[in-house]
Amino acid sequence: MKIYHFKKETGKKITKFDSDFVISRITQTEKAAHIACMHLDGNGIIGYHQAVVPQLLLIVNGEGWVRGETGEYFNIHCGEAVFWDKDEWHETKTSTGLTAIVIESEELTTSSLTTLER
Repeated sequence: MKIYHFKKETGKKITKFDSDFVISRITQTEKAAHIACMHLDGNGIIGYHQAVVPQLLLIVNGEGWVRGETGEYFNIHCGEAVFWDKDEWHETKTSTGLTAIVIESEELTTSSLTTLER
């Protein structure tokens, strides 16, 4: 399990078409990807299971905890992402609720994300 943070500083400033924003790449795949939005209410849980393919969970609202195969829980917040390898056991839970985007694909690239030291 790896935990990442989306840093504005690592993104690209866009000004074309009178725009004014920063865009940060999340991932890029050549193979098919499944992308979904998950909504966990207070005390919600995605139970302990094995990842069928590499998986990236992006927290877009709220906070919670994740654990991998070591069993140790790590607090995660909005603006962070968690990556699990294929076949890695993992769980996500929250006491207050969270919303996350999950990207699953045989091929995920996380090289543009900044690793958090925990």
